[in-house]
Amino acid sequence: MANDPEDKQPPAAPSAEKPAAPSDVSGAPAPAAPSAAPPAAPPSVTPPAAATPAKPAAPAAAAAPPRPAVPAPPKPGPVPLDNDLTKRYKSAFGDAIADATSDRNQAILVVARERLLEIAKYTRDDEQFDFLTDLTAVDWPRREKRFDLVLNLYSFAKNERLRIKVHVGDGEPAASVSGVWSTANWMEREVYDMFGIVFEGHPDLRRLLLPEEWQGFPLRKDYDILQQDEAWVRENLGIQSGQ
Repeated sequence: MANDPEDKQPPAAPSAEKPAAPSDVSGAPAPAAPSAAPPAAPPSVTPPAAATPAKPAAPAAAAAPPRPAVPAPPKPGPVPLDNDLTKRYKSAFGDAIADATSDRNQAILVVARERLLEIAKYTRDDEQFDFLTDLTAVDWPRREKRFDLVLNLYSFAKNERLRIKVHVGDGEPAASVSGVWSTANWMEREVYDMFGIVFEGHPDLRRLLLPEEWQGFPLRKDYDILQQDEAWVRENLGIQSGQ
């Protein structure tokens, strides 16, 4: 009936259910719609560090001024000597004192060969150089007087040293001073053996290091050490010289 209360019920509210996904033509259900991704977080931004003020550059070091060149010390060598010792020798022997120098605080007198023995006695007795420490020679083959005969002396009383030199030519004899200083005995024999200088008045002048029959003088600068005395080497050693 038109006035039936049942006919006046309000219409039903729509269902809260989601509508069914439409299907494609084949009847298969359509794929589910992707869920919306949450929005990405904004990138964190690190605030820039406060700028450190730059240190001022250190001033450049001033270049050191060049050092002045240090002069090389003078090379030691003989210098002229005119002290009391020299004056006494020149007063006693005049021109027989050919030269007087000093080298490393040592007096050096060059004396005449002919007056060596006389000067030696004066040196021992008056100047008190009572010890002959060495007697040797040096060969200068290009010089007219090729040998320097060298006497090194010491005074115990004065604590001083003195060197006496004599120029000797090849073949010229020198006076032996073995009677003035006994140490000269073997020293003069060695100089005779090595250089061939003859010492007049020596009590026993013969070779000291080499056989008496040896030929030549090994410390002369024109002596051939490889050849030596060929006859003696062959006869006594049974080898050729220079091997």
